[in-house]
Amino acid sequence: MSRQWISFGTEFEKRAGYSRALRVGNQVFLSGTTGYDYATGELPESVEDQTHQILRNATRALEMAGSSLNEVVRTRIYVTDPAYFDRVVPILGVAFAAILPASTGVVSQLYNDAIKIEIEMDAIVGSAAPSS
Repeated sequence: MSRQWISFGTEFEKRAGYSRALRVGNQVFLSGTTGYDYATGELPESVEDQTHQILRNATRALEMAGSSLNEVVRTRIYVTDPAYFDRVVPILGVAFAAILPASTGVVSQLYNDAIKIEIEMDAIVGSAAPSS
């Protein structure tokens, strides 16, 4: 089975030796994604804005792998403060309302104090429910 490596071409991907996402067969594994805007190199300050940017970054990576947010089957959400869950749940609730992926939430320190949230996703290509 072949592998398709997805990259945004960032210096961090090269330095750390990882792919933004990896597609193997019909499975897509999205690396932990933060709220950096890769076009500008900026990280929004609020956890809400970081979450919205994560969803934009994830959408881009999943599309590069031939998938979409509608095919996400698993998320792992890491926040640096338990209070952030109440602030991001409504955003994620809207994004995933139609597909209801399995999900785990973890409070954890992240590698940069400015990063408040990081999300991993797994998707299965071809699993999206037909639009009504």
